[in-house]
Amino acid sequence: MKKNLLLFVLLSFCTAASAQQRPQYTQYVFNNYLLNPAVTGIENYTDAKLGYRSQWTGLQGAPVTSYFSINAPIGDNFVQGDATAFPASGGENPSSRLFTQYYRAAEPHHGIGFMIVSDKAGPITQTNIDATYAYHLGITDQLNVSVGVSAGVSHINLNTDLITLENSNDPVLNNINNSQWKPDLGVGVWAYSSRFYFGISAQQILPQNLYITTGNTANQSKTVPHFFATGGYKIFLSDDVTLLPSALLKFIDPAPVTFDVTMKLSFRDRFWFGGSFRKDDSYAVLAGFNLSSVVNVGYSYDVTTSALRTVSNGSHEIVLGILLNNRYNLKSPQHGF
Repeated sequence: MKKNLLLFVLLSFCTAASAQQRPQYTQYVFNNYLLNPAVTGIENYTDAKLGYRSQWTGLQGAPVTSYFSINAPIGDNFVQGDATAFPASGGENPSSRLFTQYYRAAEPHHGIGFMIVSDKAGPITQTNIDATYAYHLGITDQLNVSVGVSAGVSHINLNTDLITLENSNDPVLNNINNSQWKPDLGVGVWAYSSRFYFGISAQQILPQNLYITTGNTANQSKTVPHFFATGGYKIFLSDDVTLLPSALLKFIDPAPVTFDVTMKLSFRDRFWFGGSFRKDDSYAVLAGFNLSSVVNVGYSYDVTTSALRTVSNGSHEIVLGILLNNRYNLKSPQHGF
C-alpha cells in the first residue's frame, strides 16, 4: 500500500474516536443547515444548494466532500404565505433592505428538508442521507427560536481495490466488513432576529461500532457525537454595507476543542468577500456573488497552516445556491445571513 493511502486507513479506522469524523466546511456561514437541522425552513423560499470541497489538494487520497441540500418552510402564515405554494405571487417585499427597522418575528411555521453528503478520504467513503424537520416559533416581537431534528442513514465503504498489502492473503482483508449501513440522528436549536443568530447542535448522536474485521478478535473504532455552537451578528456600516462576524465552536471528545472565526463583508446584498481562520489548521479567503434572485455562488480557498502544509496546496470549496419560488425576489438570505 502506498504510504499516504495507508495513513488514511490508519487514521480512519484506528484513531476514529480521536478525530473529526464528519466533513468540515469553510463556508459554513453560507449554509448553516449542514450543521444544524433547526435552520430547516428559515427562509421564505425553497433553498437548494450544491457544494464541493477538495481538501489538501496535491496530497493523494486527500478528503473530497460533495453535497446536495434542500429545505423549505411550510405554513400559510409565514411572511404573508407559504413559500412552497405554486405559482408564486409577488407583492411588496416584507424583507426589504430596511427590514431591520420594521422587523417582526416570523409566524409559527414548520420546515422540512433533505440532504445527502458524501465524504471520500483515500479508500474510505462515508455517505450520509438525512431528512430534516424544524419548528419555528416567535417568542418575542423580533425573536424566533426553532428546534430541529435530522434522521437518516450513514453508509461507510472501504474500497479494498485501493489497498495493496505485502501478503495478498492477509486475513485482515479477507475478513474485513467493508460496507456498513448505520442509523444517523442529529438535533439542534436556533435563535435568530434581524441582526443576529445563535445555534447549538449535535450530529452523530447514536454511537456506532465500526468493525475492521469480522473475526472474534476484531479491532474496532467507534463513531462519536459531534457538538457545534455557532453565532453571528450583522453590523450595518452603512445603508449599503454590512459586516457579519461569526464563529463556530466544535466539540468532539476526546479531541481538543477547535474553532473557526469568519468575517464577511457584504455590499448591497449583491456580492461579498471575507476571511476565515481555523485553529491549528488553516486560514482562508472567501468571496461570493448573488447573481440574481435565483442563483448565488460562493468560493473559498484555504491556506494550510498545519504540518500538512509541506505536502498540501491548500483547499478549495465552492457552493452553488438556487432560490426556488422566491416570491419576493430576494437577492440574499434575510434570516440565514
